[in-house]
Amino acid sequence: MDLRYWLPRAAEVAERWGERFGAFAAHPSHRVDEADFTAAFERFAKRLEHNYPFFHPRYAGQMVKPPHPAALVGYLAAMRFNPNNHAYEGGPATNDMERECVAALAAMFGLPAHVGHLTSSGTIANLEALYVARQSHPGRGVAYSSQAHYTHSRMCHVLGVTGHAVPADADGRMDPGALEELLRTGRVGTVVVTCGTTGLGAVDPVHEVLALARRYGARVHVDAAYGGFFALLAGDRAQARELGIDTAPWRAVAGCDSVTVDPHKHGLQPYGCGAVLFADPAIGRHFAHDSPYTYFTDADLHLGEISLECSRAGASAAALWLTLQLLPLTAQGLGAGLAASRRAALAWAERIEESGELTLHQRPQLDIVTYFPTPAGAPSLSAIDAASERVLRRGMADEHDPVYLSVLRVDAADFARRHRGVAADADGARVLRSVLIKPEAEAWVPRLHARVAALAAEPPAPAPAASPGPVPVPSPVLSPEESAR
Repeated sequence: MDLRYWLPRAAEVAERWGERFGAFAAHPSHRVDEADFTAAFERFAKRLEHNYPFFHPRYAGQMVKPPHPAALVGYLAAMRFNPNNHAYEGGPATNDMERECVAALAAMFGLPAHVGHLTSSGTIANLEALYVARQSHPGRGVAYSSQAHYTHSRMCHVLGVTGHAVPADADGRMDPGALEELLRTGRVGTVVVTCGTTGLGAVDPVHEVLALARRYGARVHVDAAYGGFFALLAGDRAQARELGIDTAPWRAVAGCDSVTVDPHKHGLQPYGCGAVLFADPAIGRHFAHDSPYTYFTDADLHLGEISLECSRAGASAAALWLTLQLLPLTAQGLGAGLAASRRAALAWAERIEESGELTLHQRPQLDIVTYFPTPAGAPSLSAIDAASERVLRRGMADEHDPVYLSVLRVDAADFARRHRGVAADADGARVLRSVLIKPEAEAWVPRLHARVAALAAEPPAPAPAASPGPVPVPSPVLSPEESAR
């Protein structure tokens, strides 16, 4: 898609539509001088250069990627109308688009029935799911993995419910045995399982947790904000087998009570576009409200009646809808990009395992690779931490061949379970972390690996020579007049 052609066309959509209502004069209070705008825009464009190249495969740091051109065109076109998807009269077209998108997301997870909506973020989506959990099981707490996103403990605090961190196993997944011990106490009403932890990309054993939760009368919420779209690959058994994806957790999602997923990650959407889905359409009762100044033109529950948020950008729904018209939620549609990211992670992990400069921290379960510079001599946590930071900073500082990574802090106990023989001279260590969320990373794996391995092989900078102390400054010889001053 050529954005130089499509963006001007998108900008014209609202103007052509508006012509049917007749011409009117814009108020002078909104007019700006063209020269002033030109100068301001030049300053603005210069400020934007202070950024990282999220679009480029040499950026392999955080879970950031550029929106698809179709999403940009859809967002810009709808933004000119400025629809608010809180209620149907706020934007009928984009409300309909949102419902269609939500139905497609629910079908991706195999939910037999559903109610849900788009949100401004995965954090808000999780907040809504935990809000319903609190309303459904008042007085009972929420359990989540110790590797889950920090939003769950934070949202428990916001909602005034007790959060329980469940230990993770050696692969970063929730430990079902530890969970059952907690469930036996009767203090937990909802269990949060994560499909794609933000640190390691680990997938909790949803199928095992679901069976346990049902045995003890607890709800199950799936935080698939990051990894949710991998359900497309898990649904294709042949492709899942080829890519080493365990299908059991993904098949179990359909039996859970709620799901969070972020289209602004693998779904190719601009920030912020999250989504929350509930398997029981009757949960709308928990959001019931009335407003004396809102009128309803739709017989069904409008989107604002199943949401804690009020105003929400209809342009987000438009962008997602247009994208899914071109890249549907199938393994061969949107899933093709995820398959490339998964292949990239497997390929890089294999290179790291064969490398003398790098050590694989954990086999990737999705498309996040974790590793660290292989220490010379006796390995220690402090040495690994320092080496990881050195590679991170040198990679970003290189003006000619930069590479952008991120780090993950691993506590000493978790590190020891994966790597024996490392001296625990600190309470943890940072390892390098690469999120290969862009499918273009697949072709760049050889170059990424070579660059990072070369950085890891570089020796530390020599320590500065010890200073003999401050150089004494000779006292000036002052005249009697100067001494008097």
